[in-house]
Amino acid sequence: MNILTVDDFFSGSVSHGFFGRQGGVSTGLYQSLNCSPQSKDDPQNVAENRSRVLKALGGNGLSTLKQIHSPICLPVENTCVNGVEEGDALVTKTAGHVIGCLTADCAPVLFAGADRDGAPVIGAAHAGWGGALKGVLESTIAAMVKLGADISTIKAAIGPCIGQASYEVGADFMTPFIEEDKNAAQFFSSLDGGQKMLFNLSAYVEFRLKRAEIGHILSVNKDTYALENEYFSFRRATHRGETDYGRQISAISIRCT
Repeated sequence: MNILTVDDFFSGSVSHGFFGRQGGVSTGLYQSLNCSPQSKDDPQNVAENRSRVLKALGGNGLSTLKQIHSPICLPVENTCVNGVEEGDALVTKTAGHVIGCLTADCAPVLFAGADRDGAPVIGAAHAGWGGALKGVLESTIAAMVKLGADISTIKAAIGPCIGQASYEVGADFMTPFIEEDKNAAQFFSSLDGGQKMLFNLSAYVEFRLKRAEIGHILSVNKDTYALENEYFSFRRATHRGETDYGRQISAISIRCT
């Protein structure tokens, strides 16, 4: 498995990983650690891949959602969320329960904080441009605070996502971002005299986190589109006319004591 961790950023009370595409059993377009039940991959392969992720993190249950590019964040307690429920972020304070998000160019964001007694509270958010614009990061933070987290303790790590050099969009793509906050203009650079733009998703996600008063943010700055051997990419698959694509998982859990 290629697992990226930021152990020097999160505390030792949590286990986490930004998993890449290697180390699973899937083949073809899904080679090899495809963790998405929504893909057209063999469900048994997806189940085995997810089992390997769970084992790597030492948890006793893995939850992900049917992602819809929304601001919806759901709390997870004792029952696994198995990909049927719709939403784009999960939070929990239950030890041993692994929560995750699936991406293939969108930005995965893992959160960890603590309540007033020092007990961990964690979150995982799928932040594509649509979800980020609609407020999925802020929803996740609010849900963690509702579970008791002190916002001053919350740290957020932004995982591998499409890089700005790979993210070409039309000029009109920028409009809703500017309408929401004129300061978002800084995350677009022009091409072809302004007919095309390059969008910096990771930097925009960081901007939204800072605006939400998260003071501890780390970005790993890996381009999923460019790093084909390491990550799945929806845009790369689309450019090649492929019929489907795999998704990598980013996940976090509170260690059992």
